[in-house]
Amino acid sequence: MAKILIAEDEDSLRRFVSRALQMDGHEVDQAIDGAHGLDRLREMPGYDLLLSDIRMPVMDGIELAHTASAEFPALKILLMTGFAEQRERADNLNDVVLDVVSKPFSLPDIRDAVANALTR
Repeated sequence: MAKILIAEDEDSLRRFVSRALQMDGHEVDQAIDGAHGLDRLREMPGYDLLLSDIRMPVMDGIELAHTASAEFPALKILLMTGFAEQRERADNLNDVVLDVVSKPFSLPDIRDAVANALTR
């Protein structure tokens, strides 16, 4: 299975998604914001997928996606957001981000989005 990093500032959502992906057999690590996520990527290379919220303190998911794709070109990136205007901000990342998942999502929605991203 895959090694996945979840960057999400909402603790309950981060834990929910982490548990769901672990149930699918993935190795999951968590970051509380984009800066922490970038640190994790640098400290522990070998992630297959970055699943990041767009709107976060310190470093948002857009900046994280740009930096992560530059430093780790093989890394697959999937973003999440509950704000329509944030989704539009991700449009300039079409070459970097595989998809943007709209919040709220169901457990099957996020599991399917991750599975689809990993098979691309």
